Amino acid sequence: MQFVPTEILRPYVKNYTLISIDHDLVDEVFYPSGYVDLVINVSAGNAITLIDGRRRKLPEVEVLGHLTSPSRLTATKGTSVLIARIFPFASSLFITDSMSEFTNFATDAAGIFSREISTVYYSLMEAVSLEQKIAVLEKFLIGKLIKNEKQHRKSMLIGQVCRDVFSMDTFESKTLSSAYGLSERYIEKLFVDRVGISPRALFSVHRFNKSLGLVLTSGRKLTAIAYDCGYHDQSHFIKDFTKFTGITPFEARSQLLTNGEEFQQAVNIGF
Repeated sequence: MQFVPTEILRPYVKNYTLISIDHDLVDEVFYPSGYVDLVINVSAGNAITLIDGRRRKLPEVEVLGHLTSPSRLTATKGTSVLIARIFPFASSLFITDSMSEFTNFATDAAGIFSREISTVYYSLMEAVSLEQKIAVLEKFLIGKLIKNEKQHRKSMLIGQVCRDVFSMDTFESKTLSSAYGLSERYIEKLFVDRVGISPRALFSVHRFNKSLGLVLTSGRKLTAIAYDCGYHDQSHFIKDFTKFTGITPFEARSQLLTNGEEFQQAVNIGF
C-alpha cells in the first residue's frame, strides 16, 4: 500500500509504503535500492536486519542508509512497517550528519533526532488511521526541511548531478566534472557526505535495479538486458548482478519469480 507525499515534500520523498508481514520471514534477502529509508514499526511485531555482518533489531524508528550489497531480514508474522523513501540527493535535508555514517547501516533514529523522534512516534501511534499517521510523519519531515533550508542549494546541485548520473549509459566522472566545472574529487567528496555513496556507486545501484526489473518482468534474453542497461557484455552483467543479489540473473528468474508478489514488495521498497 503506497501513498504519494504532500506537494511540498514530493520533490524530496518518493513515497510512503505500508508493508504488513503475513507470515514469519527468516533470512529474507533484500537488495540495494538507491534510496535512504525511514522505517517506522507501527505494530507489536519484531524484525531483525543483518547488514554487512551486523545484526540489529528494528527499533521504533530506523534510518536505513544506502546498501551496497545484499542484506537479510527476519520478521515475525504481524509485523507492519511504514516506510518513507527519500530520494538519494535529499537525505541531507532531513539528516544533518554525514550520510556516509549510515551507509550499510540500520541506525536507531533516536540517536539521530534525540527525544524529538520519540514524541513523533508517540503521536504517530496515537493516530487512528494510516492517513493520520502519515500526516504526523509529514509534519516532522516538513519541519526538518524548513530547519535545514540553507542546505537546499547544495542539494539542488546534487539532485541535478544524480539525474545526469542516471541518464548515463556508462559512468564517466570526467563528464560530470566538465559539465559542472568542479573537480572529480570534489564531486565524489560531496556525494559521499551528502548522499552516502559515490556517484559511481549510485550509478551501479541504479543500473542494477533497472536490470533487476527487466529480469523479473520480461522474458528477454540476458544479453539484450545487459546491452540495454549499459553493461559491457553478459559476463559483466552477471558479475554485477551477483554482487548485489548473491545470485545470478538465471537463478533470480527461477527462484524469485515463484514468490513474485512478496519479492516485488522487496524491490519496490528495499525491504
